Amino acid sequence: MKPGLSLRVSQHLALTPQLQQSIRLLQLSTLELSQEVEQMLDENPFLERTAEEAPREEFGLDAADTPAQADDYSVDDAIFLGASNTSAAGGDGQNDAETPGSGADEPDWSGDGTVEMAPNDAEWGGDAPARTRNDAEGDDADATELARSHESLTAYLHRQALSLRLSDVDCAALRFLIESLNDDGYLEEPLEELAIALAGPDDLEQIEELVHRFTVAQRLLQSLEPTGVGARNLAECLTLQLTAMAADEDSDADPDTVRTALSICQQPLEMLARRDIRRLTQLCGDGEERTRAAMALIARLEPRPGRRFADVERNIIVPDVIVRKAGRANGRDGQHNFIVQLNPDVMPRLRVHDIYAGALRGHKGGEGHQGMQQRLQEARWFIKNIQQRFDTILRVSRAIVERQKNFFTHGELAMRPLVLRDIADELGLHESTISRVTTAKYMATPIGTYELKYFFGSGLGTETGGNASSTAVRALIKQFVSAENPAKPLSDSQIAEMLKEQGIECARRTVAKYREALKIAPANLRKAL
Repeated sequence: MKPGLSLRVSQHLALTPQLQQSIRLLQLSTLELSQEVEQMLDENPFLERTAEEAPREEFGLDAADTPAQADDYSVDDAIFLGASNTSAAGGDGQNDAETPGSGADEPDWSGDGTVEMAPNDAEWGGDAPARTRNDAEGDDADATELARSHESLTAYLHRQALSLRLSDVDCAALRFLIESLNDDGYLEEPLEELAIALAGPDDLEQIEELVHRFTVAQRLLQSLEPTGVGARNLAECLTLQLTAMAADEDSDADPDTVRTALSICQQPLEMLARRDIRRLTQLCGDGEERTRAAMALIARLEPRPGRRFADVERNIIVPDVIVRKAGRANGRDGQHNFIVQLNPDVMPRLRVHDIYAGALRGHKGGEGHQGMQQRLQEARWFIKNIQQRFDTILRVSRAIVERQKNFFTHGELAMRPLVLRDIADELGLHESTISRVTTAKYMATPIGTYELKYFFGSGLGTETGGNASSTAVRALIKQFVSAENPAKPLSDSQIAEMLKEQGIECARRTVAKYREALKIAPANLRKAL
């Protein structure tokens, strides 16, 4: 093989560490960003949190339309640059933007080599007030504090157990079973397995003694409130509630109906789920009317006794953006104007530590100067990238609100079809950037809190040649079902026909998909007894 030289020209996209960090911060949720900030505060001595008021650096929406400097590309500039420089790769630039640039063994935060205080060193987030805990003098209670004060199921049961006169052994067994309940109030593990876990698999005598103690403790547990707690399965949970109902002299339930309901709970629950009235009537030996009444009684029971003790704190969502109505509705179209702003509670207030930066400035050329200089530049870029993250979220949120004004005024039925490309083209951003911005970011509106992705949806064709949002179609299906005759529920085909009468072309399979997404049961399970 003859050796030779050849010249080949190629182009590829290489992201700097600053842009890699900007992309990563953009896709983080509020909780993940908070953890990232805490980690950076622990690792970088030049970064500090502050609650003092300070002017915001000139970087953000006010400077969004100014020409970018040669060394100050944004994330989207890098993505578009890669796409334009790749002739035959088509959309491969997006994938290239996700991977670090080749040939960079270590992140280079050196910047221009200066250690002077830059405009970026000023505090960012000066508009955000210092976050304080709500005290007794405040009128509005903090949601997290309310959640923490919410009594759990185990605490409620332990409090009831204190009123029982039990021996130390029985009290310990009862406390152990209470701690073994799941969130719904069920005792999922068999008593034998719990005993083996405590005594070990070899001590058979101790296992037998523990099973006996646990059996007694389980009967005590099932006598506590809420009724049905401590059951091992759904059938036992329903049976406990029906038994308590039958023993309650003040209950208005018919004793014969309760007895039939208890008989139904002894049968396979699949028949109850299918509402197989004929088969249940045969097995229970009662009339069809009595069986229907018993099934209606069972439907009013609580299948998850621990539901009302669920941890409220798990469901708390802190919005990134807050939308408020501004002024009165427009006289011509009846639409309100809306103010879109960032939630100050989620905006970290960071700045470069001026004392440390000044000390570094006064010791140029010292030992370790180069490494500390890189840490200083890293702190500056971190503050700048966080600010760019929130600016991008705000720009996208304003564009969404402008596109979906009808939704904020009239609700789900007024939702318009919207895809990522629409917002990307309007703002001059890449679709992947819009996808990152709208994932795990939430918007608090006058009608509820929604993820930003909620406002995007495909469109279904209409007879007039327009499009109807899939969200609006789902809301229409929910409206049809809520207004249906319980004795004759609407089938998917009938709902499809009703949508067609509204001018919306929607196949039966699409209706079924939307109905399942709304967690609406099929027509045969929605039929009233």
